[in-house]
Amino acid sequence: MASVTEFFEKFLRIDRRWIFLAIAIAVVVPFFLPLGLPVVVTPPVQRLYDAVEELELGGPPLLLSIDYTPATSPELEPMSTAILRHVFRQDARVIVMTLHPAGYGMAESAILAAAEEEGAEYGEDFCFLGFQPGTSAVILGLGVNISNVFPEDAYGTPLTEIPMMEGIRNYDDIPLLISLAGWSASEAWVYYAHQPYGQRVGGGVTAVMATDLYPYLDSGQLVGLLGGMRGAAEYEELIGQHGSGVRGMDSQSVIHLIIIILIILGNLAYFMTRRQRKLAGEGT
Repeated sequence: MASVTEFFEKFLRIDRRWIFLAIAIAVVVPFFLPLGLPVVVTPPVQRLYDAVEELELGGPPLLLSIDYTPATSPELEPMSTAILRHVFRQDARVIVMTLHPAGYGMAESAILAAAEEEGAEYGEDFCFLGFQPGTSAVILGLGVNISNVFPEDAYGTPLTEIPMMEGIRNYDDIPLLISLAGWSASEAWVYYAHQPYGQRVGGGVTAVMATDLYPYLDSGQLVGLLGGMRGAAEYEELIGQHGSGVRGMDSQSVIHLIIIILIILGNLAYFMTRRQRKLAGEGT
């Protein structure tokens, strides 16, 4: 018993830098040595995947609004990468835009990287509209005429000269819209695209925001939802290609396990040493 008490007393005096080192190792190692922890796909993610799966070969495009910033990209960038890979692998088409000025670079980087990886061609398989200010006005305007809001793409080419935009006028020609956002943009798409125009909307948000969107999911105003890095990992599992989402979840799982162990040991140490001090006091 004395040796056990001594161990716990030493544990209570441990240099916190060792804990920081353990957490750092837990974060870094899974990105280089994937653990292959199981990923269970939840219904909201499956529903969004199924909605993308329904896109027709060379048919009407998906509208993907990449509305996140660098601050939330660790959770949301894996989502955009997985969705774009999925779209291109089934030879569907996608229009990419953003409602946030800081999202321009994030959107462009995501679409160009996925297109290069999957061999998609600009103007035929995808196009990038860029950013326009005025969230609600932009969303409502797209329901009337996309060309009124984005007369040209992000690179100055008129939409009338982009082959894949031929016959694409408004939401009536877009079977699915997905917003990936670290702020309230996904809700705005529900308010101003789904409600007035009946546009099918899917969402991807940070983990802390996901609970705010479940009511829209339960009411059918969202066809599916990805919540945080876990949602990205589940989507990667569905497309059969593990990326930063799955690796990130491996890191989170290990970190959570370390924290739980430390909490248990800390409480045991506290009660064991307190009991030992109490016994020592009674013996004097």
